[in-house]
Amino acid sequence: MSPSSTPAGDRPGQTMASLAPGYRALVVGASGGLAQAFCEHLQADPHCIRVQALGRHTHPRLDLQDEASVQAAAQAVHDGQAWHLLVVASGLLHGPGLQPEKRLADLHAASFAQVLAVNTIGPALVLRHFAPLLDKQRSLVGVLSAKVGSIGDNRLGGWYAYRASKAALNMVVKTAAIELARTHKGLVVAALHPGTVRTSLSEPFNGQVLGTDPAEASGRLLAVLDGLRPEDSGGFYAYDGQALPW
Repeated sequence: MSPSSTPAGDRPGQTMASLAPGYRALVVGASGGLAQAFCEHLQADPHCIRVQALGRHTHPRLDLQDEASVQAAAQAVHDGQAWHLLVVASGLLHGPGLQPEKRLADLHAASFAQVLAVNTIGPALVLRHFAPLLDKQRSLVGVLSAKVGSIGDNRLGGWYAYRASKAALNMVVKTAAIELARTHKGLVVAALHPGTVRTSLSEPFNGQVLGTDPAEASGRLLAVLDGLRPEDSGGFYAYDGQALPW
């Protein structure tokens, strides 16, 4: 993927002004529409000198359900230079034999475990293996969560596994932010809610009609992340910058 592959009139242009010129970015979840949009924004930013997309079909390979691949990918991109931006843009809501549960009777252990593996455990492992590669002076980590993972905002019920996985992810983000602040004084780690985006994740739920274009959604999230300071680390933020309840 390169900036020249996108028509000039549609080319993203979100600049990460809080990062020094020459910053380097990692995007996890490369096969997803939102992850690809993140990459296009970053590749179009003249301050960004390298964008490394990581996923199950990239080189190096990173599979969130395979810790060895997460560790190997981190080792492969560890070239002695710091990374300044890490975006974890992966997520699982539905798939073959897997749909959001409408009621308790729809729960199945295997499906629940798979959603937790991708949405919670995988990102936690990414933080474990990639955090040591981040610049200690100023670096940003954005992890895609979802408003439905807010316990305080849950008014409709349903979607047990997805809600639980994102609520647990929020706790991982908060806890990691506390720990990493001790060694990375300029680091921001944030859980981000993108809203409904026109990707394959939201397509079965009228997302193609109600959703935002991935380029617009990713640009908004990068702008929110760029505006956060170390004292904001560990927070849960929507695409418009609003702090969300836990």
